[in-house]
Order: sequence, then C-alpha cells, then structure tokens
Amino acid sequence: MSDGNRIEPIAFGAAFKQFIDNMNAEAAKETTSLIERLKEYLGDEPTTVPIVAEEFESYEHPNVQVALEAVLAREGRQVDLVGIAAPNKRWNAITFSDLLSGGGQYQRITEGSVDYINFRLEDDNVLACIQFGLFLVTDGADRFAIWVAGPPQQEMGPRVRMRVEIASPRREAGADLLREITAAMRELNVYRGKAISLAPQQYGVQALVKFHKLRNVTSDEIVFPPGLLERVERQAIEFSSHTDALLAGGRSLKRGILLYGPPGTGKTLTVMYLASRMPGRTHIIMTGQGLGVVGNIGHFAKMLAPTTVVIEDVDLIAQERGFPGMQTQPLLFELLNQLDGISDDADILYVLTTNRPDILEPALAARPGRVDLAVELPMPDEDGRRRLLELYARGLKLDGVALERYVERTAGASPAYIKEMLRRAALLAAIAKAPAVQHAHFDQAMSELESGSDLAKRIVGYGAAAYLPPSPSVGPMRPAGFPAATVEVRRQS
Repeated sequence: MSDGNRIEPIAFGAAFKQFIDNMNAEAAKETTSLIERLKEYLGDEPTTVPIVAEEFESYEHPNVQVALEAVLAREGRQVDLVGIAAPNKRWNAITFSDLLSGGGQYQRITEGSVDYINFRLEDDNVLACIQFGLFLVTDGADRFAIWVAGPPQQEMGPRVRMRVEIASPRREAGADLLREITAAMRELNVYRGKAISLAPQQYGVQALVKFHKLRNVTSDEIVFPPGLLERVERQAIEFSSHTDALLAGGRSLKRGILLYGPPGTGKTLTVMYLASRMPGRTHIIMTGQGLGVVGNIGHFAKMLAPTTVVIEDVDLIAQERGFPGMQTQPLLFELLNQLDGISDDADILYVLTTNRPDILEPALAARPGRVDLAVELPMPDEDGRRRLLELYARGLKLDGVALERYVERTAGASPAYIKEMLRRAALLAAIAKAPAVQHAHFDQAMSELESGSDLAKRIVGYGAAAYLPPSPSVGPMRPAGFPAATVEVRRQS
C-alpha cells in the first residue's frame, strides 16, 4: 500500500470502534421469544422492573427447591415454568439481567428446556433441583418472574453461589415473596433431624453436606464402669428433656461433653447410642477433612437445632497452644468462637472425642458451654471383659467354648479388640467349614492379633500399646485443665 493510501492507527481505531458500536446497536434491536414473553408478562419495559435477589450457598440448593415447590403451590397462585437455552450455561453464572439483555456475554439466550440437577438425600432418595429455570407467577393482581440459577458446575475456581431473583412491578410484593421463600427454607430444611457431615469442596470454601445412617445402639451394647453411662445420659439426654424448666430458670442450653480414652473403648459407640436415644435431633459429625470447615458449625447447629455436634479426634484442631513441637491451629480459635457464639437458648450439645487428652487446649474448659463434663472411657476391668465376651458371642454357635477362659487372657484389651477377636474366630471357623466355633479358633484368633506390631495393636486396641504415653513434660494422661477423675462442671449462669 502506498503512503498516500496509508491509514493512521488512531483513525483505524476510531473507525473500528464505530463499527463495533454499530454492531452492538443493531444487536440491541434484536429480540427473542423469551424477551417478548417477559415484556408481555411484566410490561413493555421489563428492564425497568424492580428486582430483589438473594444468594445462597450451594448446599442450600435442595432447601431452595423444596421451599419453591411449597410456596408456589399455595392456593391462588398460577405458575408457568420456562427453561432457557444458552451456550455452556452449566458453567456460567447467568443472571436475570442477562435474560433481559438477550444474552450479554453469554451470546444469545432463548427459551429452552428446564435444567435440573440431582441431589442425594437420606437413604439415597433423589431430589431433582432446578439448575436454570424461570417461574412466571400470577397471584391475584401481582405478577412475578422468579429466576433460579444454581451454582456453576465447574470443578475448579472460586466460590459462586446459587441465586434467586424476583422481578415484579411492585417491589414490595417481590420482597414479601422472597421472605416467604426463605421462611419456607428454614421450616422445610432437608437436613433437620438427620445425621450429616460437612466436608470442604474445591479450595475448601464451600461445605459439602453428606447424609449418614447411624446404627441404632441400645444400652446393653455398651459396657462401662457403673455410673459412667448414666452421667453422660444426664448431661445429654436428660438435659434436653428439661429445656423449658432450664430456660425458665435462666439457664443456658449449650453444653459440651468430652469423651477421652484409649482407642476402641467405645467413644464412637457412645455417640451412636446418644443419637439412638434422641430421635428427631440433628446430628452434625465432624471428622477428618470435615474439620476444615469447622467455621460452618455454628450456622448449621443454630439453624437445625436441637442439634448434637460431634467432633471426633478433636485434638487434631485443639492442641494446646505452646505445646512443644506443635504449632497453634487456627481452627482451634474457630472452634472456640463457635462454642461461645451460639445463643444460650439454642439446644446445642457438643460431643468431643480424643485419644490424646494430654495435648488438648485448656481453654476448651474455660467457660460453661464448652466442656461441662469430661469422661474417661477406660480399658474394661475383669467384669467388663466378661460382659463383653458374652455380648459379642451372641449369635455364634459355640462348641464347648468356655468364655471364662478368655477373661484373664484379654487383660489390657479394649472392647474393640474383644469384638475383633470373636469376629476373627468366627471367620476361622467358617473357613475351616467347622459346624461351630471352637477353642482352637479362639486361640488362633488371639495369636494372630497379639503377633502384630505396636501399630497393629493400637489399631485394634490392645494393651499398653493402644494408648500412647504422654510426654514427660506433660505429666499424667488426662485432659488438659481437668483433674484425673471424671469432671462435671456446674454452671454459674
């Protein structure tokens, strides 16, 4: 190109900008059947219609769904559900404004099929939740367009919440309808009265809720020293039976129990027993990776009360500050804040378990409502081992086996060890195709369990190896801040 025909870069840029502006202006004149439908429903200028909106965490998606179903089914309301079609919509956060603009950054948005995503609830029941859908609602003289957009289904990236937006010519009517939906979410919460656990999703910024089926446990399955289970029952079960009287007397309903002792002595079994005795109560179980979302506990516990919050292996996040060789866990402060931050009239029971009470932070017991009762679950004594052998031998066909013979031989063994011994004896008898379990099967089972390494013995709970000794600088094995005996802290307020 000759110099005479050369276009200066500035002039080219201005011309190109004008071209893009003209293209956008022409695109703005275009319409879709969805926009035309909204115009007809909400008025000639739907972009001027007031919108009220609220965002929810992804785990609230099923609660939004059941609330919408209940609220929109109420008498006098007529509902039409419309879907959308847009490129890569499952990976995008589409808003109501995008619908009104015809697509925006998502190119062209038109009417399409309604998108659903399945959520698995208790007992593998499936709830189909709307991922993208537009409700056109008529209620008397009021008209509403309710846009429901679930969180993007991308596996990685920052947190994006689900969104509910309500457009209505009368903003007050839209705000009232949104409040009605959020109230129904609280009333119909799918997690209330269930056993659930929380685990972090990508980047640990969202809590993923999973349902659990806890085994029904009766008192005859628990073998403790006399009076121990009764103390736990009083602090947990009896406490909840007298909430009205306690509140009338100005007493707080928050309380905590610490169960500590060697592995296999019945801490988890006690938790399941309490759950069996307190039906209809929400149980939130925090363990493993779930400890990383301890900051969500307070929200769930208060929302779903009456609630039992179980934090297993609490020493993983509640190590004593300044303990030699260990750094302070930020999650400890989250836990303490959660224990302190719930209102006194909420029936919240915290059950903490640990195999390492010697490294626990003393501040866990510094205030009422944290740990009010600390209970050591010891290795069973002679009478306890006898009862355990009889308990776990139920259902087995024995051939001349004298269980008394194994009472002394299992000295130092945990209930978990005794249970595993009888299970292994039954397996050995089955492998040998024996008609009944015999002494030889018991003896072989014990020999196999006792021949393991210290780690293997700790896993099944056998002898001194099952309980790691404390550091010499720490002193006797007991919960930090507690005397050696079982402690019951009486409330002052």
